[in-house]
Parts: sequence; C-alpha cells; structure tokens
Amino acid sequence: MGQRQFTSIAVCAAITSLQHAHSFCPPRHDASHHARVSNTPKRQLLRHTSRYRILPSRLDNDDGNSSEQHKYAIPPPIRSTQTDDISKLQSTNTSLLALDEGTRNSFLLLLLSQFVLFLGVGAVIPVIPIYSQSIGLSSTSNGIVISAPAVALLICSRFSANYADVARKPAMMLGMLCIAISDLGTGFANSLPSLLVARLGLGLGRGVSEAGERGMLADLLNRAPEDWRGRGLALQQASIAIGIAVGSSGGAMLVERYGVRSGFFCVSAAAGICLGLYALLPETVHWSNIKDGVDSKTNINDRSGDAGWIQLLSTSKTWRSLVICQCGASFGYACKIAIIPVIAADCLRGGITSAGLLLSAAGFSGLLGASLGGGLTDRIGSRYAASFAGFLSGLSFALVPIGISLNSNDNVELPLFDAVVRFTDVVGGAGSASFVILVLLWSIGASAQAPALVALAQQHAPTGREATSIGLPKAFGDGTYIVAPLILGSVTDIAGDSLIGAACAFSGIAICLGSIALLLIPTPSSSDQ
Repeated sequence: MGQRQFTSIAVCAAITSLQHAHSFCPPRHDASHHARVSNTPKRQLLRHTSRYRILPSRLDNDDGNSSEQHKYAIPPPIRSTQTDDISKLQSTNTSLLALDEGTRNSFLLLLLSQFVLFLGVGAVIPVIPIYSQSIGLSSTSNGIVISAPAVALLICSRFSANYADVARKPAMMLGMLCIAISDLGTGFANSLPSLLVARLGLGLGRGVSEAGERGMLADLLNRAPEDWRGRGLALQQASIAIGIAVGSSGGAMLVERYGVRSGFFCVSAAAGICLGLYALLPETVHWSNIKDGVDSKTNINDRSGDAGWIQLLSTSKTWRSLVICQCGASFGYACKIAIIPVIAADCLRGGITSAGLLLSAAGFSGLLGASLGGGLTDRIGSRYAASFAGFLSGLSFALVPIGISLNSNDNVELPLFDAVVRFTDVVGGAGSASFVILVLLWSIGASAQAPALVALAQQHAPTGREATSIGLPKAFGDGTYIVAPLILGSVTDIAGDSLIGAACAFSGIAICLGSIALLLIPTPSSSDQ
C-alpha cells in the first residue's frame, strides 16, 4: 500500500472518529485544526457528515481575483432529542409542573403561608372601623388608627426593602413575629395611645415581612417560564382572596359571639402559624443574578433604597406610572376598609354580619379577578391588563352613589329574573343589591389589577434588587393610604345623607386616573428596560 493511499485512509478514519466524538462534545475550531484541514487534499475531504462538511469554494479577494480555498462550514448547534431546551418545554406547560420540584415546593409553601395569614386578616377586616368606636374613640381618632399602620409602612419602607434584598427569609420571619405581637396588643388595648403603639408595630411588621415576601416571590417566579409568571402571581393573589373570604365570614360570626377584640386574636394566631411555615422555606436571595454589583437592566449601582428610588423615578416613565396607579388603587383599598363596612351595616339587612358576608363574597369574587388578571397579563401584557382591570374597579366604585339611590325610588323597575328579585329582597332592596354587585365588581377588578401591577414591576426591576424596586410603588401606595381614610371621611361628612357613597365615587375616580397613567407609558426604550 502506497504512502498516499495510507494517508488517505488515515485521514478518513480520523474524520469518522471525529464525527462520533462530535456527538458528545462541541467541536473545537482552533487554528491548528484549520491548518490541518487546509493542508489536506480536497478530493479526500468531499465527504458529507451529519455535523459538518468541508467543501471547496471560490472566494473573491480584495483585488477582485478569485482563488480556490477550502471553506469550513460551521455546523448548526447540537440539539439532542433527550436534552431539548428546558424552558421551551416548560413554556408549553401551564400548570405548576412548569416549575422544578424545589421551586414548586417552595412556591406552594409560600401560598399556604399567605392563605393562613389572611384567614386571620379576613376575620378582623369587618370590625376595624367599629373597634375604635367600641372603646369610645371619635370618628377622627378612628381615621388616625386606621392610618397608623400605613405611617409605619412608609417610614420603614427603605430599611425593609434593603434588608429584604440582603436576606429574604429573616425579613419575613422577623416581620411576622412583630405582626403577631402587635395584633395581640391591639386586642388588649383600651385607649388611643396604646392602640396607636400596637397599630404602628403592626405596620412595622408588615413592612419588613411584605418586603421579604415580594422578593422571594420574584425569585421563585424568575425561575419559571415567562408565559407562566402571570399565572403564578394570580395563584398568589387567589390564595390571599380565599383566606380573606373564608376569614371574613367566619370572623364576623366569631365577633358577634365573642366581641370585636376576638378578631385581632385570630390575626395573632394566624401570624404565629405563618411564622412557623416561613421557617420551612429556603433562602432564595442567592438565586438573583448579580455580577460585580452591576445590574444589566438599569445600570443602577447604588444599593441604597432612597438613591435607587430617586434614580428609577427620574429615568423611567414606567416606574412613575406605576407609582401613580398604585396611589389610585390605595384609595380603593382604603374605601374598602373605612367606608364599605359602614355603608353595608346601614343598608344591608343583618348589620355587621352582613358586612362580613359581603367582604367574604368580595374575597371569593377576587378568585375570578386573580384568574382574569393572570390570564390577561400573559396574553396582552401586564400594562394593558392592569389598565383594563383598574378601569373596571374604578368605574364600579364611581357608580356606588347611583346604585344606592335606587332604594329611595319605589317606582324604579329593573329587568330582573326571579332569582335576582329574591336576592334584592334578602339584601334589602334594589339599591342594596346594586351596592353589593358594584362592590363585587370592584373586588374582581382590584384582584385582577394586583398581579398585573406586580408583573409589570418585576419586569422592570433591576436584578438583585427586586425587593427594593418593587417596594417603590408600594411605598407610595402606603403613603397615600395614610391620608386616604381622612380624605374619604371628609368627603363623607361634606356629602352627608344627601349623597350616600360619595367617598366611594371619589375613590373610583382616583383609581381610573391611575389606570390612565399606565396607558400613557410610551413604547419601552433603553432607559426603561
């Protein structure tokens, strides 16, 4: 066998072995490899493989002449049938199976913790505006008591957000312990000073705990496919809605039997259980991708909360619109706590029990809203989903005075079915039925808007500073919540009995204005990414 034939066989054998090795490791196209290829006779390399081919090609030089050279055709990326892109496989799964086992277990445990906590919160919602009156406080003092937690939330917002970006789990546990102690103190308070101290402690605990919860939720959902994150936020909102719904109905009956203080003891017990569940969660702050302290989205290097917030507001129209929208939504939540229970107790049959049942029904209707918000977020985008849901909730509250006024007009004829007629008889008339329906529509819209707003904030949050950034609109919302009960109370006093529900209409207008602000966001630019 001649030397030329031996060389040909050796080269072909080498290429064949390289073909088999190529399926286990990516090809290396270094200088020595290209040198060996270029020195091999081209007739021996006219060989097709499943990964690459080496063919002669005519390349034009800079002077216009052509020269025959060997061209190495780089193969397409290797795609093993057993190791396809995981994220694409997951994106076709709309269930919790889209998450890996560790993330899924942590997410479900977080949802369970939220459900248990809001079981207790739901029990106390119907009695908050009534509790202050039961210990002899005036309406003005009642507004101060309702606003006190928001004051503490605003004061501690920077500290809690920065602390949560360092450690999620300790922030959640420390805040929950503070909530348990504060609600226990609220139940034993018998004067304005002691009640204020307890409510301020509650706001402090909520601020620290909620900052950690927002950060952990962002960490968990960042490990999910992008088209599943809206559904994940909807599940979190649904767990809260179920807790409030069940807690409100049970809490109202409990308060009727054991007094208004028992509701706060329920919150304290629920917070204690939630604290134990939080202890089982893993620390997720290390899941954030931080490289040399530089964020790839916004290039914000300063980790201080105030400087980061100022820079976000000054450079991003998205964050400014989020802040305005959250402020409008806060008027709706303030109206739910300070105004709705009072109106419900007056115009619905059953007094405080009916008010609790209404809030319970609002919680269950929030399940529909959470599902609607998550689906719309994944389909039309978080900005449009939040705007649509905000208009629905705002318009519902704005129509409350018109709905209640139906009670005073006996000649109004409504095209109602028999079942609806019986419903109006149960709640106390057409106006009361309209009030209930409008409150439920507000709950659906607010529950749909909440996950959309969180998704929009997470989308634009700098990596590694999710809790701090997402806390920006929350802080402004808490600041609005400080003055919202006082403003709504003043509107109620000015309107008097001539326009019942005027505060609801004021809240609805504020919500609609915030939703309009979201629609004014321009097409995302480099400064908003």
